[in-house]
Amino acid sequence: MLTVLFSCSKNGDTTTKVTPPPVTTPASFSLNTLKVNGVYNGAAIYTNINTKPVITISFTAALNTTTAANSISFATTSGTAVTFTTSFQNHDSTVVVTPSSNLSYLTKYAVTVSTGLTSTQKGNLGSAVSLTLTTQLDSTNKFPTISDDALLTLVQQQTFKYFWDFGHPTSGLARERNTSGDVVTTGGSGFGIMAIVVGINRQFISHADGLARMQKIVAFLKTAQTFHGAFPHWMNGVTGAVVPFSTQDDGADLVETSYLMQGLLTARQYFNGTGADETNLRTDINTLWNNVEWDWFRQSGQNTLYWHWSPDYNWSTNQQVNGWDEALITYVMAASSNTHSVPKIVYQNGWAGNGSMKNGNQYYGITLPLGPAEGGPLFFAHYSFLGINPNSLTDAYASYDVQNKAHSMINYNYCVANPNGNLGYSADCWGLTASDVDGGGYNASSPTSDVGVIAPTAAISSLPYTPTQSMQALRFFYYKLGDKLWGPYGFYDSFDLNNNWFATSDLAIDEGPIIDMIENYRSGLLWNLFMSCPEVKTGMKNLGFTGPNL
Repeated sequence: MLTVLFSCSKNGDTTTKVTPPPVTTPASFSLNTLKVNGVYNGAAIYTNINTKPVITISFTAALNTTTAANSISFATTSGTAVTFTTSFQNHDSTVVVTPSSNLSYLTKYAVTVSTGLTSTQKGNLGSAVSLTLTTQLDSTNKFPTISDDALLTLVQQQTFKYFWDFGHPTSGLARERNTSGDVVTTGGSGFGIMAIVVGINRQFISHADGLARMQKIVAFLKTAQTFHGAFPHWMNGVTGAVVPFSTQDDGADLVETSYLMQGLLTARQYFNGTGADETNLRTDINTLWNNVEWDWFRQSGQNTLYWHWSPDYNWSTNQQVNGWDEALITYVMAASSNTHSVPKIVYQNGWAGNGSMKNGNQYYGITLPLGPAEGGPLFFAHYSFLGINPNSLTDAYASYDVQNKAHSMINYNYCVANPNGNLGYSADCWGLTASDVDGGGYNASSPTSDVGVIAPTAAISSLPYTPTQSMQALRFFYYKLGDKLWGPYGFYDSFDLNNNWFATSDLAIDEGPIIDMIENYRSGLLWNLFMSCPEVKTGMKNLGFTGPNL
């Protein structure tokens, strides 16, 4: 039986009424699970991945497999495409992505699945899926294995080249960094002067050549621009004129000057020959040393020292030299001056804050006598102690070998614990201090300011305090990372394995502690020379220090 439905209009026409079929939109689908090498880590970021990973992505619907090729991308984060294969499992609801060939080591990759992926029911993926993975380190040795003693000599000799081969041709001083042109650095030059002493003693250069370089340096310093005897942070290596470190830091820098004087007094003690050349060198060093008006930097007799003075801005930076940080040597130099010394109360009030620099808390089970939480950057334990021997050295506030060992071990234990999950941090790879960082910046890295950047100078320069841990790190830097980290002047400044970033920079203030503190670890040479200065013995005793070297 055929039934025809129709309606009548007022004029008698009839029209067939058609009901359109309902429109159905294919249901979208979503991600179910994502695993790399069978592991789901709760996030879409995977690190330390092998170079042939298996990426398994499961969805809530069976896939139209023909849409996978154009919907999945695999590339380095810099944009280089990776060829890959796909296969399907679980009734086509799971796609397995595998690179066609091994990925590069220490490289970050991105895998993305776009919403162009469809299901067998013609639904689209509701939200794109993306993950990043960073491949593991190539664990093969990059250089032949040598003895630890030979390795230490090699590191010292290569680092020495920064101060010797790259020393400024006119002044002989250390350039601020390997791209600084004529800009030389006062503090880094003090470290470099000590490196020259090491270079002679290790027979990297002859005594005569080292003496000639020192004569050039001292002759230049005698004509360079100073302010009440103190040097600026930076100078022009040709003219000796100040190069402003910042707008208001265009004059004296007392802390940098103290690093320079530490180096000069060490050299004075080393070049102890009776000939005219060495006698005149010592006389010239004494002139520079005695010219520094340490007491003038009390700013009208206050019981503290001030870091900067500007001929244009006077005391406008108003920065006191307070502890605990890298500037203990500044107060030691000021107290030791033959001509412009400061009394003990300036040390007690200005540096020690009448005891406020004490810490006493425990971190990773280690009591830290002085300084900020978790110790701060490791250069606190290095710069002043290139010359000051901390072993069995005490005063009213701390035992300084205990302080520096605690600081170094806290830094080490933090990196081993790795609370931020930085790639590579381990017992082999540790050391946070001030250094260049990825993106062109600079950061005083520490456990409380950790940006994922390791600086070789941090662990290596701590060799006197943590010999086992520091040597382990040095081996790792050289053998495992040497293809990226080892350069014409030893280790480059820093690296970030999270981003496969390695600095190409060398900084005087990071190179100097490497060669100098290795030497103190090996022979105590620089400690012995500096601590043999009679005025240093007197000055430190006057501040209340006691120890076998005073």
